[in-house]
Amino acid sequence: MASQSDDEQLGLVLGLVFAVVAGVIILAIAAALLRPGAARPAAAASVATLPAAAVPAPAAPASAAAPTPAQSAQAASDAASVTVEYGVVKFYFASGKAELAPGAGDALVDVVRAAKGGQKVLIAGFHDSKGNAAANADLAHRRALAVHEALKEAGVPESRITLQKPEQMAASGSDAEARRVEITLQ
Repeated sequence: MASQSDDEQLGLVLGLVFAVVAGVIILAIAAALLRPGAARPAAAASVATLPAAAVPAPAAPASAAAPTPAQSAQAASDAASVTVEYGVVKFYFASGKAELAPGAGDALVDVVRAAKGGQKVLIAGFHDSKGNAAANADLAHRRALAVHEALKEAGVPESRITLQKPEQMAASGSDAEARRVEITLQ
């Protein structure tokens, strides 16, 4: 028969194991929440010369589906930001601005590598439907040009870059979601 001392030791060991498992789970969740769409740190050094102000944020196409909760959270604020989702680099811009978010160059590392490897880069700018349509289209175009310049400065040949005409985003998304530029590889 087990003594009371053995039961206490077993309880202590099980409590310790539970605490370690809970700590690992909490760390994993915290790491996942703090790193959505983060670029690879090792790749950041190869695009370190890319000016942060040169890369604009893409806007959503008129045919785009409703944004996911992650996209909506990313674009919810008026601050510039950048995400990479399913191989598409999305640059979000502050209202009325065409400056790239800090760290935008990090998100371009894989795009630059693919373009130098022979793939074509498609840049699409988007805008919302509020205000002057011509001014919005012009701003979307300037944002796309900022991304274009950032790619050229990173060494992507002009012949590998295609700019699409800016599109107005359908009313299904937020204005912040509409203020973006997207890069896809072809």
